[in-house]
Amino acid sequence: MIAEEPPLDPGRTIIDPHLHHWEIFAHSGQQPQRFLFDEARAEIAASGQAVACSVYVECGQMYRPDGPPELRPLGETEFATGLAAMAASGAYGPCRLAHRIVGAIDLTSANAAAVIEAHQRVAGERFRGVRTNTAFSEGGLFGFPCDPALRELVASTAFRAGAAELAARDLSLDVWCLDSQLALVAALADRLPDMAIVVDHCATPDPAGPADPGARLALWAGRLREVARRPNVHVKIGGLGMDVTGPLAPRSGPASSAQLAERWRPLVETCIDIFTPARAMFESNFPPDRAAATYGATWNAFKRLAAALSEDEQDALFRGTAARVYRISEAPAAG
Repeated sequence: MIAEEPPLDPGRTIIDPHLHHWEIFAHSGQQPQRFLFDEARAEIAASGQAVACSVYVECGQMYRPDGPPELRPLGETEFATGLAAMAASGAYGPCRLAHRIVGAIDLTSANAAAVIEAHQRVAGERFRGVRTNTAFSEGGLFGFPCDPALRELVASTAFRAGAAELAARDLSLDVWCLDSQLALVAALADRLPDMAIVVDHCATPDPAGPADPGARLALWAGRLREVARRPNVHVKIGGLGMDVTGPLAPRSGPASSAQLAERWRPLVETCIDIFTPARAMFESNFPPDRAAATYGATWNAFKRLAAALSEDEQDALFRGTAARVYRISEAPAAG
């Protein structure tokens, strides 16, 4: 196991707004791995980072094995609610895992309104929104081809109707898309200006984009700047450690926080410049980002990159923006 780094600025309270818990089996085509309650708790504790709480983000786990297809993802919300209850007991340390839940719902379903309400009944106030994976690249992702239906999913009439049901209930929408799809997110934001939309993983640059790194960065930044003109759109800064070109790695990579900061600086600084800290939040995206480094090194990298900002700006990036978007007002102090 790779040794963890000592935490930088160890007293800084963190809300991790993008944490997955899963068990991946060999038959899935990915490398087997487990990151459930005990594994996550141990990793956070070992990092020494002051993580007060986390937001569980859907990842296709623990679906019900039968029943109406649109209700099967309720199993994941039930699973996340169980994790949250364990953490909230205080018996496992100060970090409140799954303090808020971003679940999985097929927003194109004709029954989207009833399904949203079913998730709310399961998780109560913890249920704060839905994440839709629309990421599409011509070259595929994680070693698999992408479903062509994902390319323009958020532009479909059915999806827009489902998203409007979220907005009517003051719930947010997380979207994982590639930068080549950001124009569709902008159009959705224009249609639903009162709904918080969160673009995950810095709007992952499309690996099928320009081969020249400078041209790819410029294209990505231009697209990000355009979607950021919508004041209801936010960005999660992270997802930069995952390798979308192959199977998910089960173990942490060896990079140090200094190496990560050097590698990630152009994208991170661009996101902060475009969105400002008021609409940006750092995310661990663990366990996918463990392909690059440990949990502690990931947060240390963000601390290095934000060190020149004011205290208020740093607090927004590490805690405040996530607290506002996911309505976390009672997160316990970490330590």
